Amino acid sequence: MGAVDTPVPPVGVEDVRAARELLAGVVTATPVAGSRALSELCGGPVWFKCENLQRTGSFKIRGAYTRIARLDPAERARGVVAASAGNHAQGVALAAKMLGTRATVFMPARAAIPKVGATRGYGAEVHLVGETIDGSIAAATEFAERTGAVFVHPFDHPDVIAGQGTVGLELLEQVPDVRTVLVCTGGGGLLGGIAAAVKGQRPDVAVVGVQAEGAAAWPPSLEAGEPRALTELRTVADGIAVGRPGEVTFPQVVALVDEIVTVGDDALSRALLHCLERAKLLVEPAGAAGVAALLEHPQRFATPAVAVLSGGNIDPLVLLHVIEHGMAAAARYLSLRLRVADRPGALAELLGLVGELGANVLDVSHSRISGSLPLGDVEVALSMETRGPEHCAELVEALRAAGHAIVSGG
Repeated sequence: MGAVDTPVPPVGVEDVRAARELLAGVVTATPVAGSRALSELCGGPVWFKCENLQRTGSFKIRGAYTRIARLDPAERARGVVAASAGNHAQGVALAAKMLGTRATVFMPARAAIPKVGATRGYGAEVHLVGETIDGSIAAATEFAERTGAVFVHPFDHPDVIAGQGTVGLELLEQVPDVRTVLVCTGGGGLLGGIAAAVKGQRPDVAVVGVQAEGAAAWPPSLEAGEPRALTELRTVADGIAVGRPGEVTFPQVVALVDEIVTVGDDALSRALLHCLERAKLLVEPAGAAGVAALLEHPQRFATPAVAVLSGGNIDPLVLLHVIEHGMAAAARYLSLRLRVADRPGALAELLGLVGELGANVLDVSHSRISGSLPLGDVEVALSMETRGPEHCAELVEALRAAGHAIVSGG
């Protein structure tokens, strides 16, 4: 894959099968759900692998439990430490509780409140450190060196990769004719594990990693032939906001993954909204990355395709923001500034026309004070909820036909 010699992957399908035996009775074999809307758009069957319905709300319990279960008694007695934006934190906390060891978790200062609360609820001691996951990893590493606690990396360890790879074993059994698997990608643990499971049995299946454009460390790393760090991370998808691929995951991905694609925050927001509206599934932005890639490039990937919904843990306030962002990105909101005649009833006539056209007014501002306004006119700012791009165009055309001058937004 790319400009580097293909290395031997650290984790193979037999490692994943061994992890699956270890996880029997611990994790849920999550369902797959068919997507009629995406199947029609992509011209063939599309399925969602619903790890958002896993214990702790994400796939992370698979890798965390595998790693901690393989510690010897002396290591477990020293406790474990982890760093995470939320999902790995919960996985480590629950796994440690199940296996009878102490867990200390470092999370970014802006980690989602529900994720912090859930991690503490599983019995872990939580410290909020750093602006990104990389700062939390540094703090957790220092804690491990100082106290002797075993550091459970969120992605860069063979046991973690093998545990995450059990998702791939399940989806092959559930969708045996699959041709493409799309996996949200941060550090590469889930991607590398699924690739080991899938390629070890079906080398003809394409395994595609999907990164957020504002945190896409894999493309420059693959081009350079070694892990390279980003200087800045800007994405709504905190679960895959990882600034550098791992030393273990890098050769795993290079050897087994067919392609890495990127999607923007608009696409991620639209994908989250799509999962809510069309599939009735609550998915966090990172977990919707594979869906975003299918929505952005519906003819690019061979079907049947499986998009892994990696998690569903999201702060309600963030969810509200992302839904609004997704609505705007999908042209479900329309904001216009218009000039109308300054006479009694003019505003009522404008709003009446908008209502007749089927739009719902969310906000309206009426102003006579502007140096650029001709005498006898007022400026009206309208925010409306619409049915999509065609409805927006219909609204703009009808308002202009009614004699309203659109200053901006049309």
